[in-house]
Amino acid sequence: MTRTDIHGVKIHNVTMREAVRLIQTWVEEESRVPRAVFTPNSEIIMQAQRDPEFKELLNSADLLVPDGAGVILASKILKTPLKEKVSGIDLTKNLFREFAGKNISFYILGAQPGVAEMAAVNLIAEYKKIKIAGYDHGYFKPEEEDDVIQRINSAKPDIVLVGMGAPKQEYWINRNMYRLNCKVLIGIGGSIDVFAGKASLAPEFIRKAGFEWLYRLIKEPRRIKRMMDLPRFLILTLKKRFFRKV
Repeated sequence: MTRTDIHGVKIHNVTMREAVRLIQTWVEEESRVPRAVFTPNSEIIMQAQRDPEFKELLNSADLLVPDGAGVILASKILKTPLKEKVSGIDLTKNLFREFAGKNISFYILGAQPGVAEMAAVNLIAEYKKIKIAGYDHGYFKPEEEDDVIQRINSAKPDIVLVGMGAPKQEYWINRNMYRLNCKVLIGIGGSIDVFAGKASLAPEFIRKAGFEWLYRLIKEPRRIKRMMDLPRFLILTLKKRFFRKV
């Protein structure tokens, strides 16, 4: 896989289908060496500008996919176009469809107490033969982490979906992946809330137009401070394109 450098974050240039196939290959391997999948968007890439350790962590992932129209736009501005957007929630849905009815199991970790359970119920109802090995909320105390690890290992899932928000989920995955009895860990941000019906995605035409950020801002005005990273990301990209020394 080739990688595209977006402000030091080296995104794998894959389509959705290629990402699903790669994860399928890892899951079908006999070895249980865990693989990490991260899904950086513009905000996460800007977080990485302020935190070199986080940037290094992102680049250590086995698969780093472009989550968001902003990342795709930046790749085009920089004359290194990525093939397509591969958002975390869409990647996860594609994996559910791919593995429904097969002996491949998921573990859901994250969100507030009770939400992961609601997500599991909804997913089983929607995807019918999908296999959910277990679930846990993401608000456990540090001293409870060993118990969470033990519950995951007892369930023996193939894929662990970690929804704690960035950069917490990426640091958690990086710190614990070799303690876990699984094959793939994926950071999925707020997707668990969506699966549980606690949050909603923007309508498809808004997502395709690249205005999902505006929809989220209208729904959650408190995100305004975080979303200031979006214009900063665009300005940084334009500076890099036209003033290469940035």
